[in-house]
Amino acid sequence: MSEFVAVLRGRVRDAQQALRAAWEAGYPYEAGLHSGRLADLVELAGQHGIDIDGWVAPDVLAQLGEEDR
Repeated sequence: MSEFVAVLRGRVRDAQQALRAAWEAGYPYEAGLHSGRLADLVELAGQHGIDIDGWVAPDVLAQLGEEDR
């Protein structure tokens, strides 16, 4: 795994954890910030041809998709 992929994976993990914590705490503004960051990271991975399958929980990916609508 390249350093870029390793750092990206860590940032995806951190953003996902922060998003879940904001959801659980009932902080919609913070959840929106973390959701946006996670969406940006997912997009960045796609731009570089990196498969993030397994990096982000399906329920979180579904939530990201709903916010784009």
